[in-house]
This record gives sequence, C-alpha cells and structure tokens, in this order.
Amino acid sequence: MPMPEQRDIKEIEVILNEVLNTRCPPVGRCRLLSSGFGTAHALNIAENISGHKECLGCGNCVDICPFLSREPARRDKTEQRTSMALESIVGEDCDLCDACILVCPQVDTTIKSYVVNHRMVEVMSRIEGKIGDEAEPDLDLFLEEALDSE
Repeated sequence: MPMPEQRDIKEIEVILNEVLNTRCPPVGRCRLLSSGFGTAHALNIAENISGHKECLGCGNCVDICPFLSREPARRDKTEQRTSMALESIVGEDCDLCDACILVCPQVDTTIKSYVVNHRMVEVMSRIEGKIGDEAEPDLDLFLEEALDSE
C-alpha cells in the first residue's frame, strides 16, 4: 500500500529516473519506492511497516502491458499475475511505456503524477517512432488489428 504520506518527488527523482530508464518493466521498483524503500535501497524502518507492502497480484500491470498484447504467448510462461512475473516474462523487451506504473494500486500518486507530467510526451513520441519500423513488425500488426476492430 502506498505510504500514508506521499513523498516529495524531489527526494527520489534521481533514482526514479534511473528506474524509469532501465530496460525492464518498472512497476515493481516504483512500488518499492512508494512503500518504504529509501533512495539508498534500504528499508525505511522509521515508518510503520505493518500491513501489505508486496505486490497484490491484481494483474493490472500484466493486463495493460502493450508488449504482452502484441506477444500474448509469453503469458503462457506463468500463471502468476504479479509485477515480478511481468518483469520475468517481458524483461528487456519492455517498451518503457510506463503504463504498468499508472495502473498499479500500490504505486504512490506522486510517482504516477511525475510519470504523466514529465515522461508521457517522451514515451508517446518514442512509441510513435517505432511505427513502420521494419524491426518492429509486431507493433504495425498490433495497430492494424486495433484499427480494424473499431
């Protein structure tokens, strides 16, 4: 569960950007930044650490992932619907779209707001740049199917 008091984003901005720029689904690490893990990767024991800090297993991040929408066979690797499962089945193929962060109920709203206000334009332009790229045929097929279903 997110911290009772939302963090000042300036306290974690450097490590948050490092997490967001790492080629792997960032939701698990953003959840940890939200729930008592300090910027030095140490558990903040001054906080009341009772309650649930782990992934709820709701599957929101797995459901929203555009990479898994394009390659649904990867979901067959595990029945788990956790952020850890998302990291293991997507790994370095992550689109870095940050959608998983936005749908996670365990990520603080300050982190979600930072992603929306500081990263979404960059993310959308990066994904738009992949359209028509020969190295990304799945993205073109995914867009065609999405447009045909309307």
